[in-house]
Amino acid sequence: MKNKLYKITFLNHSKVYELYARKVAASGLWGFTEVAELVFDVHEGLVVDPTEERLRDEFGGTQVLHLPMQRIVRIEEVERKGQSAIRDRATGEKVVTPV
Repeated sequence: MKNKLYKITFLNHSKVYELYARKVAASGLWGFTEVAELVFDVHEGLVVDPTEERLRDEFGGTQVLHLPMQRIVRIEEVERKGQSAIRDRATGEKVVTPV
């Protein structure tokens, strides 16, 4: 059985975050969705995606992320990982802010 992969899109501080994870379930905390086993690209070279770095800095040590259900825009089961992103909520353009 292959490992499932989910793309989770949610709102956070007026931005739209797109993360990938292996596990998504109802949380034991009422009104929250549990997201675990976050997936990040591992870059071994000179080309580094600043958005991926920003997300890894923010969520890299997270074991389980509990997201309020009303902040989740979409959860998709996907075949392969795409590019993680932080987007401006109004324009949809990619945004990278310093940690």
